[in-house]
Amino acid sequence: MNTTRKAVAIGLAAALIQAVMLIAFAWPATNIAPRDLPLAVAGPQAAVVEQKLTEQDAEAFDIRTVADESAARTAIESREVYGAIVTGGGAPRVMVASAASPAVAQQLSGIAQVLSGQPAAAVQDVVPADSDDPRGAGFGSMVLPLVMSGIAAGVLLTLLVSSIALRGVGLATFAVAGGLLSMAIAQGWLSILPGSYLALAAIAGLVSFAVAGTVTGLAAALGRAGIGVAALTMLLIGNPFSAATSAPELLPQPWGAVGQLLPPGAAASLLRSVAYFDGAGAAAPLLTLLAWAAAAVILLGVGIYRTPRTATVPAAQPELAPAV
Repeated sequence: MNTTRKAVAIGLAAALIQAVMLIAFAWPATNIAPRDLPLAVAGPQAAVVEQKLTEQDAEAFDIRTVADESAARTAIESREVYGAIVTGGGAPRVMVASAASPAVAQQLSGIAQVLSGQPAAAVQDVVPADSDDPRGAGFGSMVLPLVMSGIAAGVLLTLLVSSIALRGVGLATFAVAGGLLSMAIAQGWLSILPGSYLALAAIAGLVSFAVAGTVTGLAAALGRAGIGVAALTMLLIGNPFSAATSAPELLPQPWGAVGQLLPPGAAASLLRSVAYFDGAGAAAPLLTLLAWAAAAVILLGVGIYRTPRTATVPAAQPELAPAV
């Protein structure tokens, strides 16, 4: 291939990547809608509310009937549902948790207006988002930097550190330092996350290790091609389907569920659970991140195993001068 053809081929490949990235990021954002969104209903008219919601869209909500308002609150706080509609004693009241998803809370507030017929319907935010980030914009913007920095760290370690074992040392260093520093910024400076600093820093460090470790691990096992596979997986699938700015149930399926199986989506869910819900719902995303971290370590081990050993050549013995 001559130089001109090579330049044209690279330009076309870059344009194709650009088109794929545009689809990956814009398509989910333009198709936000409830899809089996867990919602509780309570009170004497719970069946009527459920019927109305089903008539509007049978696939929008996964409706669960609970005993009363207290049970509805408990279901929200334990992350079993995103909100609840409580009937009895006047117009229906809506309970939301903006900490779980500001986008869902906004949609449920709209439902409250429809059910009550009042422009300013009663909406109670059971678990509110941080007062310094009420719309969740700051929280949503945290995921991409964690992913990008993890990819960058993995690429640099792969290209600049020849020893695969030492790349593991670099990964551990990046995870600890990155977790502590990122949460110092998010909590100490920006104040967009409540909760235990050390617990959140540990999560950020685990995310950093999982993303960077995937890059270095695949590169160690597959060669330079592994860098591209890992980077594209995290950027084109993991980040746009992380639901950091919405909720998995608002994204097109099955991509909302797939996103939760990748580090960016698991990171967003785990940070929400620990920061706002006292760890409720943290088990699944934590296991996901641990699985990715373990896979990274295994891939590094495969890379070490496949690295050819250089035979040790005994040092030449100096020749003794003949005796005179």
